[in-house]
Amino acid sequence: MKYIVMLGDGMADHPVPALGGKTPLQCAFKPNMDYIASHGEVGLVNTVPEGMVPESDTANLSVMGYDPRVYSKGRSPLEAASMGIKMRDDETAIRANLVTLGGKGEYAGLVMVDHSSGEISTEEARVLIEALQEKFGNEYRAFHTGVSYRHCLIWRDCPEFTDFSRPHDIIGKRIGEYLPYGENGAVFLRLMSESYEFLSEHPLNKKRVSEGKRPANSLWLWSPGKKPSLPSFYERTGLKASVVCAVDLIKGIGFCAGMNVPKVPGATGALNTDYAAKRDAALAELENGADLVYIHVEAPDECGHQGNPADKIKSIENIDKYILGGLTETLRARGERFRILLMPDHPTPVEVRTHTREAVPYAIYDSGAEKRSGADTYDEFSVRTGGVVLPEGGDVMDRLIKVK
Repeated sequence: MKYIVMLGDGMADHPVPALGGKTPLQCAFKPNMDYIASHGEVGLVNTVPEGMVPESDTANLSVMGYDPRVYSKGRSPLEAASMGIKMRDDETAIRANLVTLGGKGEYAGLVMVDHSSGEISTEEARVLIEALQEKFGNEYRAFHTGVSYRHCLIWRDCPEFTDFSRPHDIIGKRIGEYLPYGENGAVFLRLMSESYEFLSEHPLNKKRVSEGKRPANSLWLWSPGKKPSLPSFYERTGLKASVVCAVDLIKGIGFCAGMNVPKVPGATGALNTDYAAKRDAALAELENGADLVYIHVEAPDECGHQGNPADKIKSIENIDKYILGGLTETLRARGERFRILLMPDHPTPVEVRTHTREAVPYAIYDSGAEKRSGADTYDEFSVRTGGVVLPEGGDVMDRLIKVK
């Protein structure tokens, strides 16, 4: 038996007026997702515990079977692990976004235009992160390049401050009330405001502006955390697992859980990611001995943050056509029995442009034990025909692999 988790980050949504009151999942042409839902088990699952922020680290830990109330230490330490950074106990990892701020005047009066700097390429971002390291790095803090706009700051003996704001939550808003504050926050605020002055004058950003692109003109610091530690996925389940993804956060969870994490050429974490390359990487992992592959696609989440329903629909259709279709066709041709768990980690509704906490739709399909679920399609509402509501995210992994 082979197991596949197909996770579309932020894929769930709310009814969108511009789509006639339907969600992107309801509008998308996704015959493979619909087949999985109609011939398996469907329901809803709560991936984010009460009182916790609906972040991707929290939700994906939950889906993988790790209680985030126990194991969540912030997303940045997991991203650091993915980058190969060996953290010390006295170090703190902090997510460092390259963002686009707009407006004139005092730093606090600027507006968050884009949390991703127009989805800046990793190659261009590397130039800016290396410049920031040369300007602001020292024996206590070091900047490390991640993917696109997502980077990491490692800070030894870091001041205690946890009330950071998520940049994707404040798009279009003045940043003043979301900045670090007070005596402990002053050092972070100074670094962010000085980065704006420095990056605004960087030749690469001037070139981007001349080309009509958004400048990556400020650091935005958030989600600090200490050195992570997770129990082995293999020791917990008896399954050899791999993670196929583009973003450092999910790779980091995989590394910390002892999973194999292959490099996937062309995987970007954006709408233009190479979906077929992810499919092929997943098939290669299964052929090379993996019992379970966790395929994570960031694109629906990014489209939700951008408030773009058309692109969100396209991302869902790409997952269906280029990943799910090829996976199921190839595994059937190999004569391999398989089970698929299809779900998002959390909703990222295009109308609110950030993560929300409500239960998400899941479907579990077994190629050797098909059954009619009563749902004709896979979406936020059709899955309710199954009448199943799982209170904990880890419950859905147990149902997939039948861990008792």
